[in-house]
Amino acid sequence: MECFGRLMAGLAPWLALPDDNTPEGFQRKQLRQWALKAYAQSVDPASADYLLWRKEGQPLVDAAYIANSFLRAYDSLWMPLDSLTKERYISEFKQLRRVDPPYTNWLLFSATIETFLMKAGAGSDNYRINSALRKVEEWYVGDGWYSDGPSFAFDYYNSYVLHPMYVECLEVVTDKKQNWIAPRKRFETAVKRMQRFGMILERFISPEGTFPVFGRSITYRTGVLQPLALLALREELPQSLPNGQVRAAMTAVIKRMFSSPANFNEKGFLRIGFSSYQPNIADWYSNNGSMYLASLAFLPLGLPANHPFWTDAPQPWTSKKAWEGDDFPKDHAYYE
Repeated sequence: MECFGRLMAGLAPWLALPDDNTPEGFQRKQLRQWALKAYAQSVDPASADYLLWRKEGQPLVDAAYIANSFLRAYDSLWMPLDSLTKERYISEFKQLRRVDPPYTNWLLFSATIETFLMKAGAGSDNYRINSALRKVEEWYVGDGWYSDGPSFAFDYYNSYVLHPMYVECLEVVTDKKQNWIAPRKRFETAVKRMQRFGMILERFISPEGTFPVFGRSITYRTGVLQPLALLALREELPQSLPNGQVRAAMTAVIKRMFSSPANFNEKGFLRIGFSSYQPNIADWYSNNGSMYLASLAFLPLGLPANHPFWTDAPQPWTSKKAWEGDDFPKDHAYYE
């Protein structure tokens, strides 16, 4: 369930592109058809592929990424499902209300599931959305960073969960005119904070295509880049980060990260590690399926091939300019 949800959350925008007659287009159409079948079997109790929806608390996390994939490709991955499959998803999502989320980023997992139910008109628990988003707002500590709970932790959970899910939930409830929770100004502020955090991430990328290794869940690899990827997909990169520069920086990291075949097992699946097979850095909650949060760096694949993100000339990124003696923009804090 971790593998499926996290992979689909990253692939959803690409699968949502319209069909075309290119080799990639034919491949994408086939994979979309397979994905829709996988979605259906994932909630079919009679299928061997029925996922672990009803045990322990971890399925709340994994279901949130499945819900996130539906939010990111609603017309392509949710709407084509048959009515029985939709009913099963709604039922499985609602029974996860049995899980009392810890007072951390987990609040956004509940909020994401309920936000999807709101978008689908399936009876959302608005308190679960409202309380989670208000709490994340309270956890903002400045300069683009949120605390993950009452105490600040220096890790990449701002990338993995906090910025993307906060912005995407706010967007839906704003579009639904739920002003009890998110007037448009609040959503716009959240986007600006994510833009600032994206600027920080871009500056983290060294001339060699590496980034600092710190904090929990570092085995999620390129999942660290999710805010940059989402900003690119949403066409909301800040003016200081041109498309060609962000693409070049992210590409350098992806190539450096996955250059070692030891990242994968003999069947081609990701293994626990950072830039290789490094099981000793795993957290207690990690398994091989957890690693597929790395796919969240690939959100820009949802942009068409003629988009400036792909067609603009590559540009050196900030640290590359700085360390090669070229002019580069000075940095300053973001204030509201």
